[in-house]
Amino acid sequence: MIRLLARRLAQALVVVAGVVVVTFAVARVIPGDPAVTYAGPRAQKAELEAVRQKLGLDRAWPAQLATYAGGIVTGDWGTSLHTRRPVLDDLATAVPASLELVAVALLGAAALGIPLGVLAARRKGRLVDITIRLLTTLSVSMPVFWLGLILQHQLSWFPVSGEYAADLDYTSPLTVYTHMTIVDAAIGGNGPVLTSALAHVVLPAMAIAAYPLGAIAQMTRASLLEVIGEDHVRMARALGFSERTIYARLAMRPALNPVIALIALVFAYSLANTFLVESIYDWPGLGSYAAAAIGSLDTPAILGVTLLIAIVYVLLNLVVDVVQTLIDPRLRGSA
Repeated sequence: MIRLLARRLAQALVVVAGVVVVTFAVARVIPGDPAVTYAGPRAQKAELEAVRQKLGLDRAWPAQLATYAGGIVTGDWGTSLHTRRPVLDDLATAVPASLELVAVALLGAAALGIPLGVLAARRKGRLVDITIRLLTTLSVSMPVFWLGLILQHQLSWFPVSGEYAADLDYTSPLTVYTHMTIVDAAIGGNGPVLTSALAHVVLPAMAIAAYPLGAIAQMTRASLLEVIGEDHVRMARALGFSERTIYARLAMRPALNPVIALIALVFAYSLANTFLVESIYDWPGLGSYAAAAIGSLDTPAILGVTLLIAIVYVLLNLVVDVVQTLIDPRLRGSA
């Protein structure tokens, strides 16, 4: 297990280093001058030169890359050209809201997708199986922005904007602990904000959950069908074990391995895919921050968002490797 962790961690560091180099290079070749973004379009030439010197843009690219990489290690991800605040501070405020939204969506998707996948596998070829496969294919195929707009108009009895009702800032002010509204309201015992936040999260979470729900259900079905076709399962069936026992004791545990890996990947995908949903529902998270950064050509913020998402992907893959190895010890020999 220690060798597995060390190997995966080394691979993760190589991936993150590659992301840093690639995103830095891409950010430097896209149109736009970060100095103009920082100083403003009416800045004089002398002001622009001073800003370039302040931001280190007057140095060669290798020197800029070395400084940026060193800052990442020490916790200095640069200063946003738009907000004039450290990028890490901006991310610390924006990311929790997105994490909360995606977590709610993934919990719902997994809670519904896994049972649907099991049901489809146990009723293979029947009407139930065909219906589930059709519905999950539709949920995977629907564009998230289109679904978000449809839900916003068709389920308008749910709140369609913001994290909670704005007037509660005056009547029931929220004490911030984690920047996750539902969590903070629960910790502080703020019932009005908690109730409002739970209502506000429904529609954006449904929009984000559509793709993971379909993917999880389809993966669960495919994985279960593969496992129940193995020799040891056929032997158990021949010995007279009930189908319920076969699924619960012999099939589910190994079948969950690829499902766990998929959940981790769609979590990272959903975190990066919140841009449009957060714009539609005015959700103040990572997607809104990234959209504003792209619109204002805020290079440090764009780099910060890209690096953060890459780190999330890498860490989730590392966690998946460990969890899969714990579930199925046979994987340790091939790790």
